[in-house]
Amino acid sequence: MSDMFRAIRISKTDDGQTVETARVGLDDLMEGDVVVAVAHSTVNYKDGLAITGKGPVVRKWPMIGGIDLAGTVETSDNPAFKPGDQVLLNGYGLSETHYGGYADKARVKGEWLVPLPAAFTTAQAMAIGTAGYTAMLCVLALEDYGITSGGGEVLVTGANGGVGSVAIALLAKLGFTVSASTGRPEEADYLKALGATTIIDRAELSEKGRPLDKERFAAGIDSVGSFTLANLLARTRYGGAVAACGLAQGADLPATVMPFILRGVALLGVDSVQAPMAKRRRAWERLATDLDPAKLDSITRTVGFDGIEQAARDIVDGKIRGRVVVDING
Repeated sequence: MSDMFRAIRISKTDDGQTVETARVGLDDLMEGDVVVAVAHSTVNYKDGLAITGKGPVVRKWPMIGGIDLAGTVETSDNPAFKPGDQVLLNGYGLSETHYGGYADKARVKGEWLVPLPAAFTTAQAMAIGTAGYTAMLCVLALEDYGITSGGGEVLVTGANGGVGSVAIALLAKLGFTVSASTGRPEEADYLKALGATTIIDRAELSEKGRPLDKERFAAGIDSVGSFTLANLLARTRYGGAVAACGLAQGADLPATVMPFILRGVALLGVDSVQAPMAKRRRAWERLATDLDPAKLDSITRTVGFDGIEQAARDIVDGKIRGRVVVDING
């Protein structure tokens, strides 16, 4: 029994799905050439959808949840890693088609692993997690397109969430003028402490709007989708760009081509799950220099292994701001 360890297992039944804390062994894990002793994971919105079953995240059953993990290499058949190396992993199908980070151990492909940057502990890396790493990918997409800090106001939607919170902190550190859209006006002080200068009520963007509205934003980072993204595009200034990475409001895009063909607005799709390793390493290198550790601490709370399921429900219900770290040993 000493070789057995805990895992959050999601199973499918005729009545829906079940979630349980199971005891598993290494022989139960999926194929891979590196075994990681997981120290920390996190609860992203996508994790919430997987645990609650409110989104079609899991594609193989049963599944160990957790789209992120950070920890120490225990055994390795991959020449790039050796026992004792600290590593992190975001995406690559974890919690979808491959067992994820909600377990004491994970067996994964070494080609998926990123060496833990020296600037971060495993807990800090998971405070960033997929949400923060995605926020950095969005910032990089805007920069690569040519958006600069002196170009005007940048809107971050879903501002209280993990992507939004980290995006605000990053943009502010880089000198951008940041506006934040939120449905929780009581969180204005929190958002301003991260670096937002203007708070916009979510209701202003979440309903059907004009195909082309008054130009306001130089750029945007959107994790919401649906009408919110459509309205952001309609208000983006000539030559601006919006990095889109989420669908908290919906997967639809009820927009017209008018912002694209009349104002030259660009819609930049950002994927974190299958992003090439070069892009991942670039994002983590930038996070190590451009994310204020004090701000990261201010947006993070920690739960133990037994707190995963409740945190997953809370994040889907919009009750969580910022980031949730899971102390796997806690």
